[in-house]
Amino acid sequence: MFEKILIANRGEIALRIQRACRELGIKTVVVHSEADREAKYVRLADESVCIGPAPSRESYLNMPAIISAAEVTDSEAIHPGYGFLSENADFADRVEKSGFVFIGPRPDTIRLMGDKVSAKHAMIEAGVPVVPGSEGALPDDPQEIIRVAREVGYPVIIKAAGGGGGRGMRVVYTEAALLNAVTMTRSEAGAAFNNPEVYMEKFLENPRHIEIQVLADGGRNAVWLGERDCSMQRRHQKVIEEAPAPGVARRLIERIGDRCADACRKMGYRGAGTFEFLYENGEFYFIEMNTRIQVEHPVTELITGIDLVQQQILIAAGEKFTLRQRDIAFKGHAIECRINAEDPFRFVPSPGRITNWHTPGGPGVRIDSHAFNGYFVPPNYDSMIAKVITYGDTRDQALARMRIALSEMVVEGISTNIPLHRELLQDSRFIEGGTSIHYLENKLAQRP
Repeated sequence: MFEKILIANRGEIALRIQRACRELGIKTVVVHSEADREAKYVRLADESVCIGPAPSRESYLNMPAIISAAEVTDSEAIHPGYGFLSENADFADRVEKSGFVFIGPRPDTIRLMGDKVSAKHAMIEAGVPVVPGSEGALPDDPQEIIRVAREVGYPVIIKAAGGGGGRGMRVVYTEAALLNAVTMTRSEAGAAFNNPEVYMEKFLENPRHIEIQVLADGGRNAVWLGERDCSMQRRHQKVIEEAPAPGVARRLIERIGDRCADACRKMGYRGAGTFEFLYENGEFYFIEMNTRIQVEHPVTELITGIDLVQQQILIAAGEKFTLRQRDIAFKGHAIECRINAEDPFRFVPSPGRITNWHTPGGPGVRIDSHAFNGYFVPPNYDSMIAKVITYGDTRDQALARMRIALSEMVVEGISTNIPLHRELLQDSRFIEGGTSIHYLENKLAQRP
């Protein structure tokens, strides 16, 4: 087992990893920007290293600074968390070539799944269903692009091969708009991801977003740990997640889960990962794989009783992977609300100092947060300041506990999206379960 791990991230996930390490008896090193000098996880770490000023590109995206911090603190491994460099194959490569263990998949696996075209090919070979579309990157020939679109059928969506996080996408409803959409998406993809390749898929009109959590040891052992419904989204950014997905037949989940685990075995996947699907009319369609821990991992932990972050660490350390599919038991229901420092309905970021902070408690309530009374929310990073997660024997109980938790939570000095969550928890369609990925956008559009 490792004696010391460097945490190359910030916010609630840095604290979450730190807690997992402390429980395993592992010392932690936290790197931080100047803006995060007073953060809770910095104070709690065994060692901390300032790696640069507030802008991410000069700190949390600064590969040489992170590697140097690992060297001077004699760390053995680096945990990237989510976001920042967590799915950067070049970073994983540099970590391992510098003599450290990267707590995540191998660099070639990250590279394979990071390119949406190669990831789609890998899934087809593994027998995982994919959204109908182009066989690979779209060619330069305009007539061939038109032919592919006619074959797929409108509407279609043009996607950047190197994209992610909801960026680099454009929906096309008519042939007249097709070529211009391809040109614009290519230009944006080249600028944003340094990869101008784009591909085409059938645009599903009313799908749900359902994902499968996996763990694998890089060899023949791989398990899936149930599904999460992440359909409550705004601009492809998740707002509420839950596990299991309401209203989806278990035989369908088991079938797609087994295929995901088999895909992990075929590509020698190592660590934690998530297969993301669109689900419509009883069919699953693969869209991408996240080769890291997810923001929403707590709901899976609550229904399985398995600490996913600790499993990441154990696998990376070469500990024997003892989990088998027959050992995975699912019990109860869990819901997660992402609490962001932003206007609840205009979504304008609201950085600043928290003047009053009170978190809820009680049976089945978990708070993952790095914030505290007096904490200054910097304007430089993602606006998420907390995750409220509730668990119950049934979905109704988890919903009831979430309503109570949100009614008790107090955050003053800044704006948060708690009022939006309170409204959604009373929404009849959400209470019923099974809303599509477009539901929240449509609901917000109808607000006066």
